[in-house]
Amino acid sequence: MISQGVSLINEKVKKEAAVLDAVRLQISKVLIGQHAMVDRLLIGILGNGHILLEGVPGLAKTTAVRILAQTIQAKFQRIQFTPDMLPADLIGTLIYDQHSGHFNIHKGPVFANIILADEINRAPAKVQSALLEAMQERQVTIGEETLKLDDPFLVLATQNPIEQEGTYPLPEAQVDRFMLKVKVTYPSKEEELKILRRMGLTQSHFDVQPVLTPQDILRLRTVVDEVYMDEKIEHYIVDLIEATRSPENYQLKDLKNFIQYPASPRATIYLSIASKAHAFIQGRGFVSPQDVKSIGMDVLRHRVIVSYEAEAEGKSSEEIIKRIFDEVEVP
Repeated sequence: MISQGVSLINEKVKKEAAVLDAVRLQISKVLIGQHAMVDRLLIGILGNGHILLEGVPGLAKTTAVRILAQTIQAKFQRIQFTPDMLPADLIGTLIYDQHSGHFNIHKGPVFANIILADEINRAPAKVQSALLEAMQERQVTIGEETLKLDDPFLVLATQNPIEQEGTYPLPEAQVDRFMLKVKVTYPSKEEELKILRRMGLTQSHFDVQPVLTPQDILRLRTVVDEVYMDEKIEHYIVDLIEATRSPENYQLKDLKNFIQYPASPRATIYLSIASKAHAFIQGRGFVSPQDVKSIGMDVLRHRVIVSYEAEAEGKSSEEIIKRIFDEVEVP
């Protein structure tokens, strides 16, 4: 009975996931390579989760988000974060109307379907806090009014590595609101040559067509929810998270002193949703252990905070997470 149900979901996913090929085709008109980043952006859209892209300037982080937004018939806003930015520049403010004698709400750029928060770590703490309510509660408060944000609402943020001059480290509470933290890497030599030939012009125009609507996204999300996850996979996900809290129970006793703050239940939830979305973009109606492994690093790298002892020994959260994935038994 279960296998019959999985078979039906599989067929449904194959049919619905075909639209993503059209999205990728439109993106490939501009973007060369960076397939993993594009897949992570699609997972964010399908999983209703915000995404943080980290990489040095010039790796097409902003371009990727902007082009993705062009493939969707939705309201898009690009917000350039700067050190002198105020919360009102983001969420809006109250403006006094002399004729009526009342304060009217002037909505800020956060009232859109897709937000590109460019160089988010250049903004001061107050602005980052204002964005936090919008990301978590899908609402903002202006004066005494609480306003709901549009659905879908997605924040796709970019940041330069913290070592770059003039940046502020994002607080752990805000970083945790992002479903995925994606490290954007340099292109290969062959990809670099293609970039040179396509973009090495003083003027270039790319005809990117919208192929998705907000209604399509909401429909695809319901299909992602239907993707089958076996009980063994559920236990595997819980074991991975538990291994960050009690590594000694998973033959990882040496990691005990390296982890200051382990992954929270939000990590469990996001790892489950992201694994389903990963299976969906692969055209499958069921989650495999490889889906969990493929997306696991992006879900956990910003949630497992290493201790001073780990830093002293040059151990990063990524190394620790890799050890956990290598050692925890796969179903």
